[in-house]
Amino acid sequence: MIQTISLVNGRGKNGRTESFGRVDMQMGQVISIVGPTGSGKTTLINDIELFADGDTPSGRRVLINGAPPPADFRYNPARNPIALITQHTTFLSDLPVREFLLTHSRVRTGGGEAPQLVAEAIAFANQLTGEPIELDNRMTELSGGQTRALLIADATVICCTPVVLLDEVENAGIHRTRAVELLRQHRKIFIFVTHDPRIALLSDFRLVMQGGCVTQVLHTSHEEREVSIHVRRLDDTLSTLRELLRQGQRLTSAALEAAV
Repeated sequence: MIQTISLVNGRGKNGRTESFGRVDMQMGQVISIVGPTGSGKTTLINDIELFADGDTPSGRRVLINGAPPPADFRYNPARNPIALITQHTTFLSDLPVREFLLTHSRVRTGGGEAPQLVAEAIAFANQLTGEPIELDNRMTELSGGQTRALLIADATVICCTPVVLLDEVENAGIHRTRAVELLRQHRKIFIFVTHDPRIALLSDFRLVMQGGCVTQVLHTSHEEREVSIHVRRLDDTLSTLRELLRQGQRLTSAALEAAV
């Protein structure tokens, strides 16, 4: 059983060795990876997904419970304990949502259907997206936000993967605060690659990237928790104004005051 995933330092784009040594990520934690575009965030999550063992360009290593991972984790997709949800996910299959979730539930239960898991997953997904997902919707009909919400719910509720990587999912329009709150109810490791201050400040700690290196490991302070309340209010105001635009309404001074 996975309790801890550890990231052992490697090197950046200029060959400079990362200074952090080793970072341990515990089950139940939410972690963010932050940094400017081109700073190496995608390379880092690829290292984690591939269970790097000094054999990737960064030279990093990933440990499970303090030891190298079993070979099956690296080479057998059915045994890989990591789910990666990217911002570019598309479906090739045109299954109804119900059949997609039931198929995964059959895999988890060893053959038997688990309609209760499907119901829990769709309820979870519909708390993350503004437009509800219906079980009869076909997968290729879902919007970007609905797609990410469904995959997050599937990985969290139905799949048995203990580690979930989420690559800039805030760009898909999911409800970020609610997502973090819901994810914390499940004992997994959730790693967000994000530019969003709301997600970063709700995380237990964040890895700061620059020049291909992890330059800092910052645990969220009490003061930052307080700041996150104000960030949430500002973000909620912007979300309200965005929704008014979507509904074809004009943004007036009165609408702004009401949103604030």
